[in-house]
Amino acid sequence: MLANDLYTYRVTWSNEDAEHVGLCIEFPSLSWLDTSPESSLNGIRQLVSDAVADLESTGEPLPEPISTRVYSGKFNLRIPPELHRQLVLEAAESGISLNRLVSDKLRLSRG
Repeated sequence: MLANDLYTYRVTWSNEDAEHVGLCIEFPSLSWLDTSPESSLNGIRQLVSDAVADLESTGEPLPEPISTRVYSGKFNLRIPPELHRQLVLEAAESGISLNRLVSDKLRLSRG
């Protein structure tokens, strides 16, 4: 498997350009416009491959692929105190922890 196969790719429509745009999350400055989604994906994958080769040839570090990162399942979130209070009340009324309430809300928001 090539190193660039581990990166995260996305193809979306660009109204502004009236074409599909291929993106790579780990290389946010790169994009590839093309008329078909398949061509956009192929284009951005090749562009990332070229960027990886260039970085390797100069000894620069490669971005770590999201797919190989290890996550703890924890993150800190700052919210307004009143929202914090409302969430604590909602959790208490539901008989669940605040963490469970927020986790459930995040899961539901993903659709």
